[in-house]
Amino acid sequence: WIIPKAKELGFEVIDFAISNPFTFPVKQVKAELERVGIDCVCTTTLTPETNPISPDPEIRAAGVKAMKKCVDICNELGAPILGGVNYAGWGYLTKKPRTQEEWDYGVACMREVAEYAKETGDVTICVECVNRFETHFLNIAEDAVQFCKDVGTGNVKVHLDCFHMIREEKSFAGAVKTCGKEYLGYVHVNENDRGIPGTGLVPFKEFFTALKEIGYDGPLVIESFDPSFEELSGNCAIWRKFADTGEELAIEGLKNLKAIAAEI
Repeated sequence: WIIPKAKELGFEVIDFAISNPFTFPVKQVKAELERVGIDCVCTTTLTPETNPISPDPEIRAAGVKAMKKCVDICNELGAPILGGVNYAGWGYLTKKPRTQEEWDYGVACMREVAEYAKETGDVTICVECVNRFETHFLNIAEDAVQFCKDVGTGNVKVHLDCFHMIREEKSFAGAVKTCGKEYLGYVHVNENDRGIPGTGLVPFKEFFTALKEIGYDGPLVIESFDPSFEELSGNCAIWRKFADTGEELAIEGLKNLKAIAAEI
């Protein structure tokens, strides 16, 4: 039901967050997307059991397997992007800075997945910089760009998310320009508190201006959380209501962001 609802509300793209690629209802989703006529992208978050930077080679191999399955889903749905925390187990922290060994593991695993994506279709894998409490591996655009360069396959880009950027970057425009058109592949337009975009601290005008200047033409997706979705809200530390419903978050966020974009 959410697919026609997104179209009805005026969205052009829907982002499917794939929690388990092996149980994702890809055939039903594909049929409804085609019926409704709306584009999609996909994101995923890897787990401690599918962690490409784990010291355990079996866990790293499980991470590659899960990512390849996500690529298969993207290919079947016609989704051009696979974003998210797809380079490490989400929430995996060693309580130490990232090591060279972890970097080498991550690059090797991502290279295998990215080459698979090139062989099987045209999916771009976008690595999401997230805050220090969710990973120690990629927090800022500069590091993510270097990761893309080290993987070296040409189909790995950066996924920027305003919620994380406001904690980790020095400048919204600076982060966008660090990526440039070559390396910026996907954007989540979230507010600093995960509430309705345009009601908080994120400098969307500066951000949108920088995106326009580099010629970014990919999707801008709101990733807020319906307060009634208890499991996801708990995982993402949503302890208070930012709107009465998920629909209100979507409607008001879209209205606000369109108004800001119209001024640029």
